[in-house]
Amino acid sequence: MKISNYKKKKGSIYEVTLSNQEKICLYDEVILKYGLLLSKEIEESKLAEIIQYNSYVESYYIALKFLSTKLRTEKEIIKRLNGFSKEAIQYTLNKLKNEGYLDSNLYIKSYVNDAINLKLVGPNKIVFELIKLGFKENEINNYLNNFSKDIWYDKINKYITKKISSNHNLSGLGLKNKLMQDLITKGFLKEDINFIIKEYNFNDNKEIYEKEYNKLKTKLSKKYEGEELEYRIKMKLRQKGFNFNT
Repeated sequence: MKISNYKKKKGSIYEVTLSNQEKICLYDEVILKYGLLLSKEIEESKLAEIIQYNSYVESYYIALKFLSTKLRTEKEIIKRLNGFSKEAIQYTLNKLKNEGYLDSNLYIKSYVNDAINLKLVGPNKIVFELIKLGFKENEINNYLNNFSKDIWYDKINKYITKKISSNHNLSGLGLKNKLMQDLITKGFLKEDINFIIKEYNFNDNKEIYEKEYNKLKTKLSKKYEGEELEYRIKMKLRQKGFNFNT
């Protein structure tokens, strides 16, 4: 089958017109690999092979463009190449790995460093997020274990200090419990949280106690009075963790 015309398209793609007027788009490296520029002919028996190989090259260039903005995981590449054959995707993954574009250790190091420097998250959260991206727990911990406990202690300290200074309505016990839950949710180890939080005083703030007492009194006095009102207020305050010796 003769090639009657080559027409340059975007990038390294050429539109190839065959003698039967069929048009196919091929990457220049495919044209060179099969010697089409010199022979100007495609054997019909080779056409399916050429088109298949061209899809491999196309998937590779799509993945390469996807990687140009930031580091990507193998899982993300596979998702991006949805629609290509398994063979094309495997070809692309192998080529990217051989060229150093898919380096799991590099990705883990970059992710962990960014998380430590830019986010308020603990080790459990970091491991959880990286596992979701397709990495194995042991390879994550191999790098994460290089970091000192002091890094996590410092983050916990800063969070506790900030929340204590901005507390306007919680009892000491209520604030302590909330801090524990918040820090666990953010991925810090319970043992690390307990080690730091025990150094803080969580006695009730008198002003907060009086403020909450007056709020409840205003609300509950619409239904109760006298000793029952006082009882209801104390019950609500107890539920909030307030100590009546404040």
